[in-house]
Amino acid sequence: MASTSPKIIASAIGRRKTSVASVRLFSGTAEMTVNGKPISQYFPGLVAQTRYLLPFITSAVSKYTASIKVHGGGLFGQLDAAVLGLARALATASDKLKSPLRQAGLLTRDSRTRQRRMIGMGGKSRRKRQSPKR
Repeated sequence: MASTSPKIIASAIGRRKTSVASVRLFSGTAEMTVNGKPISQYFPGLVAQTRYLLPFITSAVSKYTASIKVHGGGLFGQLDAAVLGLARALATASDKLKSPLRQAGLLTRDSRTRQRRMIGMGGKSRRKRQSPKR
């Protein structure tokens, strides 16, 4: 029995802050989906569109499409996680794409996260107690 689903070329995981994106790369030119929705509907706007198309523009490849599952974090954290996952999947699919993606900084994980609260700071990470003036 032949399956009708397209063959997975590569898969990768991208992370940013508390967002995690699982990316599966397929051959074809269909629109990418995020959590079952079209990517242009899930990440609306021109800024988001240029951001998630950047791995494909940098590597000059248009023969792939992707299915992305994202959870955790906010919208822009999810977008950055998806972009990292796409870049990693493209680098896995073809070794010659790894160099331009690396030079564009798309394969580097942004490790900045929220600073955790500290004891004695009144519930915030950098807050200090107010000292009396007189």
